Amino acid sequence: MALGSAWKQMSWLYYQYLLFVMSFAVSISNAFFLNCNSDSMLVSIVGMALYTGYVFMPQHIMAILHYFEIVQ
Repeated sequence: MALGSAWKQMSWLYYQYLLFVMSFAVSISNAFFLNCNSDSMLVSIVGMALYTGYVFMPQHIMAILHYFEIVQ
């Protein structure tokens, strides 16, 4: 009984989280992209992709090398 109640509570909190995150993401994207022309959108998307690759790709590459035991 307690497990079912805890599961319902966690489900409810998860749905609230999803609702908040999705509404926040939509409002941010509308505020950002409504005032941009296509060139600035392209530059911002390429810039975000380059920054993300610069920050996260070394970690992923090292994890792959450790997985295949190329680097100890």
